[in-house]
Formats: sequence, C-alpha cells, structure tokens
Amino acid sequence: MKNRKDIVYGVYSEEHDIIEAVREARNRGMEIYDVYSPMPIHGLDPVLGLKESRLHIAGFIYGLLGTLTAFLGMTWIFTRDWPIIFGGKPYWAVPSFIPITFELTVLFAAIGMTVSFYVVSGMGFGVDNDVLDVRISDDKFCLAFDNAEVEADEAKQFLQANNAEEILEKTLKA
Repeated sequence: MKNRKDIVYGVYSEEHDIIEAVREARNRGMEIYDVYSPMPIHGLDPVLGLKESRLHIAGFIYGLLGTLTAFLGMTWIFTRDWPIIFGGKPYWAVPSFIPITFELTVLFAAIGMTVSFYVVSGMGFGVDNDVLDVRISDDKFCLAFDNAEVEADEAKQFLQANNAEEILEKTLKA
C-alpha cells in the first residue's frame, strides 16, 4: 500500500534488555526504525547515536522574548502611555518590574518549548498518529525495525536472539 510502513517490533519489559538490544543492532549495522519507552531511559541517546537536543536553545530564545516583552511593555506603559507616580516612585521604577518580568520569562519559555516539542515530534494539533503498541505508554519497551530497511526474517531472528518477550508486526501510516 502507498504511504504505509510495515514494522517488525519486539516487546521488552526491562530497560537494560532494550539498551543491550539497541547496542547489538547498532554493532551489526541494522537500521533501527525507532525505540519506544514509557519513560526516559538514561544512556539510551548515546547508544542510539542521537545528537543532543537543541530544545534548550529554543527555551532560551523564548525566555528572552518573554523578558523583553515584559520589560519593554512595562517601560512603555509606565513612562509613555500611563505615567502615574505610585507612592513617590519614579515613572521608570525598574526594581518593581522584576516579578512580572520573571513570570513572563518563565511563561514564554514553558509555552514555547511545549509547542516546539509537540510540533517537532509530529504530535501537533490535529495530527492523528498510529500507536505501535498500547503497552508502550504503560510498562513495556519496544524496538522497531522497518521492513523497507531490514528484512522481516532477519529482524525477527535478531529480536528473538536478544530476549524480546514478544515479536509482532504492524502496518503504520507513513
């Protein structure tokens, strides 16, 4: 079928088993489609050969945007738009801007990083993704191979040799 991916995957219960399986697959030169986990696995990124995320750079930029929005907005409001003297303070009372500036910095960074993560991960609004196995959001780990990259029999033999509890096949939307 067009726009479909045939996936062979193994289900694991222990995180150290899946790390060893990934390490062995990389040593054999097998192309891994994806690894699914219900929680972050410490040390899996280097084993998969993944680069460090640039999400923290985006978070800094979003936070800076929040800081500038708050500081410049309050500066404009209190010096140009509505200059009122509160309790003898000057129009441009920078120390009183700090709490709102901090809060907007955190707000912009949090919302910006969340939206960025969902968009980059393909989980944006209105996206309907196939679920490989419902147990991966609960307590199981999966190592998946695409049949276009790795022969199904080779993947099944590999998963069986590397302690997979179950070996299943599924067709996903591409």
